Amino acid sequence: MANAASGMAVNDECKLKFLELKAKRTYRSIVFKIEEKQKQVVVEKVGEPTQSYEDFSASLPADECRYAVYDFDFVTEENCQKSRIFFIAWSPDTSRVRSKMIYASSKDRFKRELDGIQVELQATDPTEIGLDVIRSRAS
Repeated sequence: MANAASGMAVNDECKLKFLELKAKRTYRSIVFKIEEKQKQVVVEKVGEPTQSYEDFSASLPADECRYAVYDFDFVTEENCQKSRIFFIAWSPDTSRVRSKMIYASSKDRFKRELDGIQVELQATDPTEIGLDVIRSRAS
């Protein structure tokens, strides 16, 4: 079903991969992109469970918008192992205005399709999704 605001549908693979990340922890991250010609959000790539956060953040394109999900593991002050699923709306300043508009107008509907997002971040440059930011938002 297409989104009335932006006309973007969500490919079923997006939901399936997200469920695998959430329930089975098959992946550490998923990067999604909007295929404008097909008018849908699709999975661009997945990160293996061993992928580091640095590798994930470096994999986001410098001048193109993306949506991404990252399963972040951390240890609390009480020494408990926890994880948080982050949704990142990546919209670099250098990306095309049209692209930023399409990603912005499709974000909420796409995010609703991914049940289990715990923290959302909007980022326009790498410093806004640095490991320190992720750590502070996780706890």
